[in-house]
Amino acid sequence: MKLIIICLFLLPVSSFAQCPTENTAFKAGESLTYDLYFQWKFIWVKCGAAHYTMKAANYKGKSALRNDLLFTSNKRCDAVFTMRDTLISYITPQLVPLYFRKGSLEGKHYTVDEVWYTYPNGKSHVKQKFLNRHGELSEHHHESDDCNYDMLSILSLARSFNPTHYKVGQRIHFPMATGKKVEEQTLVYRGKKDWKANDKRTYHCLIFSLLDYEEKGKDKELLRFFVTDDQRHLPVRIDFYLKFGTAKAYLAKSN
Repeated sequence: MKLIIICLFLLPVSSFAQCPTENTAFKAGESLTYDLYFQWKFIWVKCGAAHYTMKAANYKGKSALRNDLLFTSNKRCDAVFTMRDTLISYITPQLVPLYFRKGSLEGKHYTVDEVWYTYPNGKSHVKQKFLNRHGELSEHHHESDDCNYDMLSILSLARSFNPTHYKVGQRIHFPMATGKKVEEQTLVYRGKKDWKANDKRTYHCLIFSLLDYEEKGKDKELLRFFVTDDQRHLPVRIDFYLKFGTAKAYLAKSN
């Protein structure tokens, strides 16, 4: 991360001119388990679990890292709203995005977002497919000089941030592939806070928000994540702002 991210924070408006980044935070073999909660009216209800793993992998003959994030609602919540979300991301050891897939069963609707990244001639090419709830498939292609990300690869990238020069409210603007299109979104540093996770440990955390494209001065927060203020930058809490409500994932177990 190092020099690239420090420069990004020092500039008022920035784009990622290069993708390769030094990974200072994690390695293959990481496995994290989270308790999943959902806000039902004014009550927070434990509604399932989330599992995050980082594994050494091979992607088209080259060394890679595979991120998996699985959300599974329990029987109690299934009676009201079923959620089975599976997110997969392949990145290089230098955190360059290669592939992303999100299969989402929410209620009775199933959708699939899929993204392929290639980098011919120094350009970032993003091929996207989206399968909507009616079984209709759409395809999109995007080409740019900037590095593009998705929900999992940007989380991996953020874990290698050097927080030394952070100021509350600082923003990084970056393009993110959703499966349907590439959208300009923003990562905001919110500050630091001590937080006690479900593994009974208290962590000193850096807090970030992922915002949707800023339209007419309005920000739409997609998720907020708490990472430990150390070299590992372990995600200990993730808040998801969904169309049907708010879900939270609290760290329960880590290796």
